[in-house]
Amino acid sequence: MLRFNTITAIFVVLLIALIGIHFFYGFSYYVFAILLVLYAAALAYGSYNVRSNFYVKTISSANTPLKQIAISFDDGPAKDYTPQILQILKEHEVKAAFFCIGKRIKENEDLLKQVHEEGHIIGNHSYSHDLWFDLFSAKKMYEDLQMMNSVMEKTIGKKPKLFRPPYGVTNPNLKKAIQQGRYITVGWNIRSMDTVVKDARKLLAKVTASLKPGAVVLFHDTSKTTLDILSAFIKQAREMGYDIVRLDKLLNLEPYA
Repeated sequence: MLRFNTITAIFVVLLIALIGIHFFYGFSYYVFAILLVLYAAALAYGSYNVRSNFYVKTISSANTPLKQIAISFDDGPAKDYTPQILQILKEHEVKAAFFCIGKRIKENEDLLKQVHEEGHIIGNHSYSHDLWFDLFSAKKMYEDLQMMNSVMEKTIGKKPKLFRPPYGVTNPNLKKAIQQGRYITVGWNIRSMDTVVKDARKLLAKVTASLKPGAVVLFHDTSKTTLDILSAFIKQAREMGYDIVRLDKLLNLEPYA
């Protein structure tokens, strides 16, 4: 699989070659524009595809023949839906992973404690989850992630080791912040799209049809549609022969530093 350094090296070599050819033989400058567009497209693909490992190694599933899957939730804790989701998980005896936003922890400390006390793991999903997070400097990104660490450690006495990028977007600055903080980047290979799909039946059908051994499913505990289908999803997954295990167990990772 091609990475950022490899793509950039190929681009530089091709650019030098084209400059040489143009010097001796001449051709339209559109060729340079096409090369630049292709390079930009490759960077965009690598940035927005969390499973590409383009900038940073990301663990998005388990390589296993066993019919095991893990459920993860992003963007909480949230008073509106997280408590009900926790109740459903408790009723079905399922342990999940919650990638939380630090600023929401400050408003919901008791809820984060409940997530922890009920046996789920908690990961870092940034402190701000800012709309412009991807444009932050590496220093500002690192400080943001450390703020999330600090508020979580203050609340439950645990410092997260697992990190999921806001919006699933990666870039060279984020890679530096991840390396500096010694995080393990975790993605997914089944994105429910529960923030977009509002029809519960369509969402349930979409997610169950995508199940495969070793899958990591991405939901949001800020989504009513997820709340509406979660119980049925767990039942259907089990009827299909899947065992739902905690994310760190599925991926064989240590969740806390």
